Amino acid sequence: MAMSQIRLVRRSLLNTKDLIKLTNVRTFAAGGKKKGSKGGGAATDAPKASILSKEVKSTTVVGANILKEGADPKVMADSEYPDWLWRLIDKRPALSELQRKDAKTLPYEDLKRFVKLDTRARIKENNSSKAKN
Repeated sequence: MAMSQIRLVRRSLLNTKDLIKLTNVRTFAAGGKKKGSKGGGAATDAPKASILSKEVKSTTVVGANILKEGADPKVMADSEYPDWLWRLIDKRPALSELQRKDAKTLPYEDLKRFVKLDTRARIKENNSSKAKN
């Protein structure tokens, strides 16, 4: 009698496992077709050609507006921008290059950069040595 009850319990457990497997199947929503489209979803997903004219692209900074009701800013002449803006694109020397130069002859800006980069490198080295132990 006890054996038959054990068999029933085992069978019911197997059945519930099978049910769980069947009910936990992940399905995806089927994409509905648009009227008039002829298959080939990849063609409809391709980026659209820009509808902005070349004149608009060359006179405005398209996409720079962050306000709902604002307009994209106009491109100005280079002389109308501040001088510091053009120095942002200058390449600054790396730590290894600054280490090769004499610290006494470095300009103030390069000396500040050297101290910052050297401090950062020492902190990274200390952190890595502490992490290994």
